[in-house]
Amino acid sequence: MCLSQWTKIFTLAQILSMLLIFIIKNLIHLCKVLLLTERDMKQLLFTLLAFFIYTGCTENRIASKQENTYPNIFPDYKEISIPINIAPLNFTVRNSSHIKAVFSNNNQPLFSIEGKNKIDIPLKKWQHMLSDNTGKQIDISISVWNESYPEGIQYKSFPVYITTDSIDPYIAYRLIEPGYESWHEMDIRQRALNCFKEDIIISSNMNEKGCVNCHSFCNYSPTDFMFHARTSPGGTIIIKNNQPTKVQLSQLGSSKEGTYPHWHPSGKYIIFSTNTTRQSFYSRNPNLIEVYDLESDLILYDPVRNTVITDPRFNSPESFETFPAWAPDGKRLYYCTAPAKQLPKRLREVKYSICSVSFDPDSGSFGETIDTIYTAHNKSASFPRISPDNQYLLFTESDYATFPIWHKEADLKMISLQGSAPVDTDILNSTDVESYHSWSSNGRWIIFSSRRLDGLYTRFFIAHLDKNKKFSKPFLLPQKDPDENNLRMKSFNIPEFIKDKITITRSQLDHTVTD
Repeated sequence: MCLSQWTKIFTLAQILSMLLIFIIKNLIHLCKVLLLTERDMKQLLFTLLAFFIYTGCTENRIASKQENTYPNIFPDYKEISIPINIAPLNFTVRNSSHIKAVFSNNNQPLFSIEGKNKIDIPLKKWQHMLSDNTGKQIDISISVWNESYPEGIQYKSFPVYITTDSIDPYIAYRLIEPGYESWHEMDIRQRALNCFKEDIIISSNMNEKGCVNCHSFCNYSPTDFMFHARTSPGGTIIIKNNQPTKVQLSQLGSSKEGTYPHWHPSGKYIIFSTNTTRQSFYSRNPNLIEVYDLESDLILYDPVRNTVITDPRFNSPESFETFPAWAPDGKRLYYCTAPAKQLPKRLREVKYSICSVSFDPDSGSFGETIDTIYTAHNKSASFPRISPDNQYLLFTESDYATFPIWHKEADLKMISLQGSAPVDTDILNSTDVESYHSWSSNGRWIIFSSRRLDGLYTRFFIAHLDKNKKFSKPFLLPQKDPDENNLRMKSFNIPEFIKDKITITRSQLDHTVTD
């Protein structure tokens, strides 16, 4: 370094030192005016000094090389549509020593974030950006420094669309290890979608290693929901107005306990399937696990009268009925059905259709006519879910049977209930499993489980349905640490949107389970 350069650096250091001394002197005077204690003054001066040191050491790097391709970030948040109230889209770039992300709108920088190999966006800064840019496109420019590019490389900026549509503030879901021999280690949890706060609602570890599963919420309510506790003592736990009770359905006129539930939107009924479930394991098959029902029927539970209502049409040994789901207005029931076969010998022949029947909530009775909404030919349907506007039916389509979560060919499909054109769902699907889907309360968002990341664990993806009935590219549920999506060896499944935080305590639920 030449003498002139050293002179410039020395001069700059002098100026900065004089400025710092000036600020500190005036700050001391201000502290005296404000009658701060000596301890408070020292703490304030220390904080200021730390700020200057941090600011002076923080690099605002500029990459020397330009690249006209998108960066390889994880999760893939490129060209997605997001709600106005979603958590920050933190991401990582593999094999990087330094990352810089610049967020802009119409070529006007909004803010920038730097990190070693991860971008951790401050929550308040992110929320302000969402609020200020609702209905607009933001562009994210990524620069990366690593061994290959020690001087840095700036990639092509990619768009993210901030929709005017909000998403429900919470989801509830089951967290489970993918091996079903570990059924005794599972939780039902809730997660705030505008941040990363996660809480356990009920855990299997709290009730003698028993399984907790099959939750269902009444009209997205955090105070009206249910789940099964399959332990001794156990039963179906029903929470109404935050008051939990335990029910043994097999003692109320049904020979079996309930399995897959769906709560009537009026809150007056819960429809269940009753399933005799078995599982098999493959040694040479990409699907690894097969789950099937030896028999399955439908029963209707009336929580007010504490009675079970049955209909012989849905309790015949000649057919399997499962996965019931109410229409949003509560006037129709949808369910999956297939002719009974000898199992497991003829399992690949079992293909489920989707049927519907009218329902009278006042009398608790079903209509006479059963309509077929989806006819099984070469494929099988499961998990029917009707959009809140009663316009569309979203379901999982697989090659056979009705447990597609281990079927790699399983895809999301959607049909119109009003005779309009079908909705293209190709953008939602991958080469691996998509299933366990739910609608947001405004009908603009869906959330579903997919194994597309590694083929082993299901994780949640969110997609937008716009006013033209077109789905956007799904994006992975944001996490505080993006690597948690890979390092957390749990499967996320059965997501349901809820309108607020569940406040009933774990101890209340645990006491209800064990009493």
